[in-house]
Order: sequence, then C-alpha cells, then structure tokens
Amino acid sequence: MYVLISRRDGRLYVGSTSDLERRITDHSTGKNISTASRRPLALVYFEGHLNKSDALRRERYFKTAKGKVTLKQMIRDSYRELPEGFW
Repeated sequence: MYVLISRRDGRLYVGSTSDLERRITDHSTGKNISTASRRPLALVYFEGHLNKSDALRRERYFKTAKGKVTLKQMIRDSYRELPEGFW
C-alpha cells in the first residue's frame, strides 16, 4: 500500500502493488491514467503487508473520509514540502 502526492495539485493518490518500484516508475512516466495529468508525484508513505487482502483493506480505509484525515495526520510531520493549501 502506498501514497503519492501530486506536486501539481496537492492531491493524494492511494494504491497497492506487489512491486512498489515498478509502480512508482509507471506513475512517474505517465503510464497510470489516474495520475498522468497530476505529475510530478512524490511518494510520501508506504506500508508492507503479508498478503494482498490486508493491503487492499488498508487502501480502502485510506480512501474513506476518516482514512484521509488519518493519513494526512500521519504524513504531516514527516513531509515538509507539502503544496500550499494541502491542509
């Protein structure tokens, strides 16, 4: 499970993958339609999970209103270059 932030619009993208390096490359080169127009992107958070169902459950949580608030609180102190208006 991973989280990207768009340096263009400050929005978060939450996803899951079994190959984070490949997936980040896909996002960075515009191969993901959901983020292609929002580049450049930065990885701001990731978690490892032992199985796909746990990763998908966590991804779904972070896509809820409560999960988005939790996620922003988690990354606020560790990511200092957030775009203006992120909070």
